[in-house]
Amino acid sequence: MKDRVLSGMQPSGALHIGNWMGALDNWVKMQDIYDSYFMVADFHSLTTGYHDTRQLPSMVFNMVVDWLAAGLDPQRSIIFRQSMVPQHAELHLLLSMITPLGWLERVPSYKEKLKELAQRDIHTYGFLGYPVLMSSDIILYRANKVPVGQDQVPHVELTREIVRRFNTLYGDVLVEPEAVLTEARVLPGLDGKKMSKSYGNTLALGEPADSITKKIRVMVTDPARVKRSDPGHPEVCPVFSLHKVFSEQQTVEEIDQACRNATIGCVDCKALLAESINTRLDPIRERRTQWEAHPEQVEEILQEGAKSAQKLAQATMDEVKDAMHLNTLQ
Repeated sequence: MKDRVLSGMQPSGALHIGNWMGALDNWVKMQDIYDSYFMVADFHSLTTGYHDTRQLPSMVFNMVVDWLAAGLDPQRSIIFRQSMVPQHAELHLLLSMITPLGWLERVPSYKEKLKELAQRDIHTYGFLGYPVLMSSDIILYRANKVPVGQDQVPHVELTREIVRRFNTLYGDVLVEPEAVLTEARVLPGLDGKKMSKSYGNTLALGEPADSITKKIRVMVTDPARVKRSDPGHPEVCPVFSLHKVFSEQQTVEEIDQACRNATIGCVDCKALLAESINTRLDPIRERRTQWEAHPEQVEEILQEGAKSAQKLAQATMDEVKDAMHLNTLQ
């Protein structure tokens, strides 16, 4: 039997190359290693975005199209929408009954998010309890491996604590998961900051080639290189950081030396980067166009994925409710 993984993303529309390199590329590779479940975490999106949900359907569609275009395969993994599997909400409710308040208040991302999103009213039960929902997601599918970056390890540890508490109270029922640290590349955006939609500095997976080329032309570079004849410092240049991810190793080495020797200018360096990125994105753009033309197929994938997910989720819920004496009268 393969180890099982569960991972998800909140729907926020079309993904960018930072999402691709940070998580999605790892997911594609996992399909041949693990029994893989990939979830559109739309319940989770409500914890900070409950104010206006009108764009949620289109954001879900665009994100799933990006997943499929990047290589997620419904024949090799289960792709589903969280809200189409009601067992997530049911288990969340039951686990919230046994989770101490102090456990949630000490989750590092809780106070960080409160500061980061200070302009929004997120002092809600749902936001405080979202780690319990995340635990429910993992536990429902008996996922023993959870691929995460270092910043998400506390969430997996909380899940382990909840599982141990449940099993102590009701018997050895739930599977204790293990965090699997994955390579999560953090890409610089057009302005040199971390690539993020909130900064408006991204390159989208499905973005036309000419648009990407135009954006890269105006990327920030080494601030100390004022003139073409000035020697560069590629180690501090966002453009070079992207070269290291998207260009061939030989090209990277040549640019490194040429920049330091001032035998290549930033304009030419950016042109080479645009070419490298567009070459990598061409197959994804092509597949994305095909999926966009058939939304009914995307819907069918989510429906079939939800059916498969519900079977395993309901089996877990039956055991949980039996252990808690919620299924019988005697």
